Amino acid sequence: MSTSLAGRARRSTLALLTGAALATLLSVTAAGAAPLDSRGGPTTTAAVDVYMQDTPADVGLQPHALNPLWQSPDIKVCHTAVECPTSQNPIVGQRNYIFIKLRNPGPYGNSVMEEGTIWVYRTTPGGGAAWPGAWTQIGAMAVPVYPGVTSVTIPWDNVPGPGHFCLLARWISPNDPMTFEGPDIGVNTRNNNNIAWRNVDSVALTAGGQGQTRPFAIGNTLTRAARSSVVFSQTGTPFQAAGGRLVADLGPTLFERWVKGGKAGKGVREVGRNQVEIVDIGQASLDNLELGPGERIAFSLNFAAAVPTREKMAVNVTQVGPDTTGATRADLGGVRYDITVDQQTR
Repeated sequence: MSTSLAGRARRSTLALLTGAALATLLSVTAAGAAPLDSRGGPTTTAAVDVYMQDTPADVGLQPHALNPLWQSPDIKVCHTAVECPTSQNPIVGQRNYIFIKLRNPGPYGNSVMEEGTIWVYRTTPGGGAAWPGAWTQIGAMAVPVYPGVTSVTIPWDNVPGPGHFCLLARWISPNDPMTFEGPDIGVNTRNNNNIAWRNVDSVALTAGGQGQTRPFAIGNTLTRAARSSVVFSQTGTPFQAAGGRLVADLGPTLFERWVKGGKAGKGVREVGRNQVEIVDIGQASLDNLELGPGERIAFSLNFAAAVPTREKMAVNVTQVGPDTTGATRADLGGVRYDITVDQQTR
């Protein structure tokens, strides 16, 4: 967001990176492109506001109360340079492509072209990924953004295994700076329409076949120890309709923390060494999980199904806990797992 440069109440806290860090510009297209408007004399500059949607209902207001923040429709991964209808899991070891939509103007700007850089980052799926330390840069691209919707394509080479990530996009422009950036990605995203966050993973199952395992991490961005919950919910057809089974393998460290926390939770049951089955997927939780200052721990989720179905199913896994604003039950990030169950071929 930006107001006019004269008397602007906010300032960017981030210095632009330059030079070799920028990825090669593959393609930039502008819908409804228009020529650069006059910016007036030397003492006046038109307001600029480029934004990305956090949800389909997002019109660029900052802050906003829309949820979930981490399913942005303006970030998409495709296997080819031709944009795919829906985002795909990247193919490990190959070149994939990240498509990002930049919208101009937002609610605080005028219809003028703005030049800036779009930066893209990845981290282990889940919550509590402190900015910037928990994030790895994928690429960056300098781009002009004309009035309308500009689509930017960024190549993603040599995708590391296991190929499941949270993605973050940040638009940086001297005339459209961030309001502020702290360690909580959720707080940053809600207060900056320059930031978009996408944590969506596809899980393709075969009825009666081998399960699929996905990583999930929980973290603590605070400078003191804090306790969090991992909360499970569903959208669409319940996973149980496909004979679905979801087991969390917490690993020795996190399982020990859960035991020390009194094995708190609901809709779950212990089923094996370090393993907990999520029995009531629609309203289950693992609670009282203590994390040290700045700590982030990964575990795994195993999905399996017994019955094929054409129905759309999604399981949402969210970390809920304290953040740097003082909230005690904040959404610290999560993942939507879009599940399909096909019939086993013989």
